Amino acid sequence: MSSSSPSSLHVEAPMPQNRKVPIGIVGSGFIVNDCHLPAYRQAGFHAQAIASRNVPAAREVALRHHVATVHETVQDLLNDKHIEVLDIAVPPHVQLSIIQEAVQKPHIRGILAQKPLGMNLKEAQQAVHLCEEAGITLAVNQNMRYDPSVRAAKTLLQGDQIGTPILTTIDMRGIPHWMPWQKDLGWVTLRIMSIHHLDCFRYWFGDPVHIYCSVRPDPRTDFEHRDGICTYILEYANGLRCVGIDDTWTGPAREGCPSDIHITWRIEGLRGLAIGDIGWCQDPYTTPTRLRYASIGDPSFHRPEWDQSWFPDAFAGTMAQLLIALEEGCEPAISGRDNLKTMALVEAAYRSSEEKRAIPLAEMLSDS
Repeated sequence: MSSSSPSSLHVEAPMPQNRKVPIGIVGSGFIVNDCHLPAYRQAGFHAQAIASRNVPAAREVALRHHVATVHETVQDLLNDKHIEVLDIAVPPHVQLSIIQEAVQKPHIRGILAQKPLGMNLKEAQQAVHLCEEAGITLAVNQNMRYDPSVRAAKTLLQGDQIGTPILTTIDMRGIPHWMPWQKDLGWVTLRIMSIHHLDCFRYWFGDPVHIYCSVRPDPRTDFEHRDGICTYILEYANGLRCVGIDDTWTGPAREGCPSDIHITWRIEGLRGLAIGDIGWCQDPYTTPTRLRYASIGDPSFHRPEWDQSWFPDAFAGTMAQLLIALEEGCEPAISGRDNLKTMALVEAAYRSSEEKRAIPLAEMLSDS
């Protein structure tokens, strides 16, 4: 069947009227260099300054992306009164301390925090409380929501082309590049990759009642951890089941076996079916996302096409959402307070894997 119009599926993220709000970047790693700043430049956002504990790296990033000011320390950036929005891209064990300092700066109006928002749910709640007390708008960089296929799926669900959802799956067969700090923290998948998929299920369907999770170590990862390969089931009150498989092994793909690396999602409803293929784990990682969908009576699948990919294009959507919230005086869709439920799901997944039982989301929220 002929391709559907991407515009009719609303794959483009909403944009603010003012794209020149001065942004201060904290961090200079891959995610800033290859995702945040390329997406911001494409969207016309104004990255005013950057700071990193690795000052030479910050200078290189600034030169590549035409960032005007490189501060020698994060504290210098926080004291820069030109900065109105803070974009934090640092490991989770140092993020809260930056937020604690940032909320004391009256010129900072908004913060886009990295996920996970904290080392645990308690830290995330502390970050939210600090920002609310200071009158700072806090958003969390749950950028999978702004992958074009994920946004298209939301449109299809709202438009009833799929009908009542029955079963949804996200299947990741990919080999992420683990960061050095993960060895110290002992985290692999749940707080780093699964958090995207759990948040995506919430974006599509709202909050589940229960989650059941089972994990095992990844044989390829050479430091101690539990959550290498993760499987989980989300149970919804209306009967919907969402299943995630986050497989960072994918077979001996690095050891000489032909590989089958992909991230796919599938939504099955009473009236139709939608299937997405996310290009992030492909080579190159900028491979565009693909979608096909059909409803009862269609002779074949609709196959809309676009050039955007999850990395880096979705990163414009998260910053745009924060800027829109500042313009309109409202909460961003990816607000820190909303993100507490995603953090609670992650914590519930850990508890489920340890206690071998389904965990009610309400249990995690009542414990916090």
